[in-house]
Amino acid sequence: MNTANDIQAGAAIYNKTVLKVYDLWVHGFSNHYLWRCPTAHLVALYQRYTSNNHLEVGVGTGFFLQRVFFTQLKPRIVLMDLNANTLEIVSQKLQQFQPAGVINDILAGKQPNLPLFESIAFNYVWHCLPAEADKEQAFANLANFLQPNGVLFGSTLLAKDIKQNLPAKALMKLYQHKGIFGNQYDDLARLETALKQHFSRYQIQQIGSAALFVAWK
Repeated sequence: MNTANDIQAGAAIYNKTVLKVYDLWVHGFSNHYLWRCPTAHLVALYQRYTSNNHLEVGVGTGFFLQRVFFTQLKPRIVLMDLNANTLEIVSQKLQQFQPAGVINDILAGKQPNLPLFESIAFNYVWHCLPAEADKEQAFANLANFLQPNGVLFGSTLLAKDIKQNLPAKALMKLYQHKGIFGNQYDDLARLETALKQHFSRYQIQQIGSAALFVAWK
C-alpha cells in the first residue's frame, strides 16, 4: 500500500472535464437523492462559519465560497488542494479576492508554514482520503492551522452502519472501488473520536449519509 500515491490518484480524478459537471451531479443530484443531505445544509454551514481569514482545504469547484458574503472587501482566502486544476479554476472564480493557492497533502507529516486562520473548511474531503490511511492525522494538521478559538467546519459521507437506498449503496461501492472514496470504515464514532482528540469542543449532525461537523480549537 502506498498511501501517498493513493491520495495523488484520488485527487487526479478531478480534471477539468469532471469539474464542469461536478456541481450539477454532486450538488444538484447526488446530495439530494442519493446521500439525502440537500446542498442547502452545506451552504448554510459555510454562510455561518466562514470568516474573513479563511483556509479552504479541498476546494472542489468553489461552489460554496461563491455563496459566502465576506464582510471585508479583501478577505484573506487561502485555497489548499493536491490538484492544480481545481486551484486554478477556483482561483479564477474568486479572482476579486485574490486568493492564494497552496498544493498540499493534508495527511503529510510536514505541513506548510502559514499564518493561522480564523476559519477552516474541510468539506467532502475526509471521505475521499484512502481507507487504510491514518485519516485522523488530517484533523491534527488542521488544528495546527487554526488560531486560538478558531473554527473548523465541514462535512463527510459515512459508509459504515448507514442506511442507504440501493442506488446510493451501489454508487458508494463503485466510488470506493475506483479509489474516489475511502470511507469504508468511517462512522460517526470514528469522526467523533478524531474531533475529540484535537479540538476543545465540537458538534456533529448527521443528515442522511452525511455528517456535518463544527469544531473549535
